[in-house]
Amino acid sequence: MASPTFETILYDVEDGVATITMNRPDRMNAFTPRMMLDMIAAFDATDADDNVKVVIVTGAGERAFCAGADLGSGGSTFDYGKQGNETREGAKVNGVYRDGGGRLTLRIYESLKPVIGAINGAAVGIGVTMQLPMDIRMASTSARFGFVFARRGITPEAASSWFLPRLVGMQQALEWCYTGRVFGAQEALDGKLVRSLHAPEDLLPAARALAREIADNTAPVSIALTRQMLWRMAGADHPMEAHRADSRAIMARGAQGDAAEGVTAFLEKRAPAFPNTVSADLPDIWPYWNEPDFK
Repeated sequence: MASPTFETILYDVEDGVATITMNRPDRMNAFTPRMMLDMIAAFDATDADDNVKVVIVTGAGERAFCAGADLGSGGSTFDYGKQGNETREGAKVNGVYRDGGGRLTLRIYESLKPVIGAINGAAVGIGVTMQLPMDIRMASTSARFGFVFARRGITPEAASSWFLPRLVGMQQALEWCYTGRVFGAQEALDGKLVRSLHAPEDLLPAARALAREIADNTAPVSIALTRQMLWRMAGADHPMEAHRADSRAIMARGAQGDAAEGVTAFLEKRAPAFPNTVSADLPDIWPYWNEPDFK
């Protein structure tokens, strides 16, 4: 499958790993409505391409992952009503203004492929909230983070009020949002926002090594189901909801070729060659609530 091209990001697929690079280094990769649309389209592409097993998201240049919303419009940057669709491309959906960051994070949440954030520099505003639905966040020691919304006279966005407390706990989430201060990589690690810190030159190699471990050893259909099961259960009211989904998933997977291959490869002490693909063989385990056995 030919790689798509975009205006504000770079998109590359190599040996099963797609890398999405925000590419406005002269503006510290500041987020625009065009970038939102490009990134959503990139995740559409990774989901549709069975050659993609893992997605890495990073920023171009040495200074920033994403320095937040592009503030080129000055004081009217966040006044969607004044700007109109000509300058806030994609802000209006079916006649209703929607937060562009939220449209992106919801798309990442729906991803069928695991997503690794390689946070290579400054990450504030949408630059940090877009990371929250990514599965694993790895940061450069030079990275800086900030939930700066209250200092700009706005509120947290990109569905971060749902994601952030689930990742770091309510107390930590509120402190970072209340103060709006920018903090360093070590505090992000201590607060469980990121999984690990790396020297700047080692960050992408470390992210790629983790991506390789996933891509080389696991069944893509199992990964797609696992990702959605864990994320969706983050908001479940009772473990019975997980049991319902687990039961449907394990039954469906057990009848597919991947399960036989996984066991056989283990017994034969060889690498597996999983036959099923996400595009053709992903079981529908949702919705499960009409199952009579699970009333």
